Amino acid sequence: MFFRLAVVSFILGISAFTQFRMPGTLAASSIRSIYFLISVTYLFSILNLALLKTIKSVSLNVYFQSTFDILLVTTLVYVTGGIGSVYSPLYPLIIIYSVLFLGKNGGVFVASASGILYGLLVDLEFYGVIHPIYSRTYLYSTDPGHVFLKICVHIVSFYTMALLTSFVVDMEKKTKTLLSEKETAFDQLDILYKSIIESVGSGIMTVDLEGRIKSCNKAAGEITGMRSCEVENRAVDDIFPDFSEAIRTQKDQNKNLSTKRFEIAFSSTSGQSILGFSIYPLIDPEENNIGNIFIFQDLTVFKKMEEEIEKNRKLAFMGEMSAVLAHELRSPLVSISGSIRLLMEDLKLEGSNKKLMKIILMGKEQLENLVRDFLLLARPDTRNRCKIDIQSVTDEVIESVRFSPGWNGTVNIIKNLCDQNETYGNRMEIRQVLWNVVLNSLQAMPDGGVLEIGTKHDTYDGSHEFLEISVKDTGCGIEKKHLSNVLDPFFTTKENGTGLGLAIVSRIIESHNGRLRIESEPGKGTKCSIFLPAGSGQEG
Repeated sequence: MFFRLAVVSFILGISAFTQFRMPGTLAASSIRSIYFLISVTYLFSILNLALLKTIKSVSLNVYFQSTFDILLVTTLVYVTGGIGSVYSPLYPLIIIYSVLFLGKNGGVFVASASGILYGLLVDLEFYGVIHPIYSRTYLYSTDPGHVFLKICVHIVSFYTMALLTSFVVDMEKKTKTLLSEKETAFDQLDILYKSIIESVGSGIMTVDLEGRIKSCNKAAGEITGMRSCEVENRAVDDIFPDFSEAIRTQKDQNKNLSTKRFEIAFSSTSGQSILGFSIYPLIDPEENNIGNIFIFQDLTVFKKMEEEIEKNRKLAFMGEMSAVLAHELRSPLVSISGSIRLLMEDLKLEGSNKKLMKIILMGKEQLENLVRDFLLLARPDTRNRCKIDIQSVTDEVIESVRFSPGWNGTVNIIKNLCDQNETYGNRMEIRQVLWNVVLNSLQAMPDGGVLEIGTKHDTYDGSHEFLEISVKDTGCGIEKKHLSNVLDPFFTTKENGTGLGLAIVSRIIESHNGRLRIESEPGKGTKCSIFLPAGSGQEG
């Protein structure tokens, strides 16, 4: 309808121009007829707007409009000279839009109707059945062969236009169908690609040659603690501050970045972690390097597992060695202890002999304590376990520690225990744990201070419920470089220490499915948190 009005308006303009600029070119009756046809066309277009709501079928609507346009053009040809009219090329326009809407069959129908009406009009005028509206004495100056040839040429051109347009439309439809299939396949491939990338547990980032992040997957956002929109178009060094240094280190060692991994420390909102990186070149279809692909994982858990495995390996070795050493020491100790008891019954020692005997007894006790510690380190007792009231154990330890050599009368002991203090385990071993921890705290406060012992129900890393036993002092603290080694057997910073105290504590707590956490700041004190399964549960 729009293009019909456009063509009609153009004809209206040409007619007006011809009438005013070149008078006499067309008869007045022809001009009036043209204006009449144009007015009818406008009215018909307005009618079609109403018919769009009535005739819902697009095909039927187009057939109706095509028929009207054929009649309109035929009338226009008639009033503008018949066989000599310049408006007969308007028929192909009708054919073209009919094919676009109705397909090949609609185009053939319109071409047939156009050929029939045009041929009928020319024949009727040639044989004098009808005359041009501006003259009744008009005679053709051409012979029948010329008229017949013109009709045939128009009919052939109509069908040719219909067939060519149908071919073009069919090819366009096939192209659209093929393109749609390709787009669908591409969309499915893109969805598959995105699904794979998003489902991978490793972080994946693409970086251009300028070192700016162009894309990242879901795992990368989870590892970095940032959303994709927060990292895109940012420099890699802004997200991973130690990245460039790691790259330089790799290059200095002449390592191939495309096949070798390296690790960097990374700080996020969830804490400190270790990331393992691999870098691969990003190649376009023309084999040009357009950037790099970063694949990285959070290795923090694996590092902890490695440390735990190494620690267990060391403990297993120490346990075997301790068991053998304790067995070898126990036999001579039994002989020494029996001999000393017999000597003390038969001898009345005085003076220096009595002092020497006391030295022997002290040495014997130290050896017995050492053997006991070795046995605890080697094989914590998994038997004789029951419900334990931590409050009574704590009271025993505090009462006993007041008579130990490390006791300082200026130390203020504060108890802050909750109401429910039950756990499950070996009472003697749990007492040994508290004794070792409290004794370490007292030794860290030679000039006095505050020792606070508290309990509360808590969870460790969001897992099962634990009873937390905290021992906090205001002593000298532990240096940061020593903090990771304090649980290792035989590691000590004390002159007369054996380095077994905290190692035994860790070993016993692990055998009880518990956890141990030590926090310290040099000059301010140390907090030792012991997590034991709450109540009578045995799961940790």
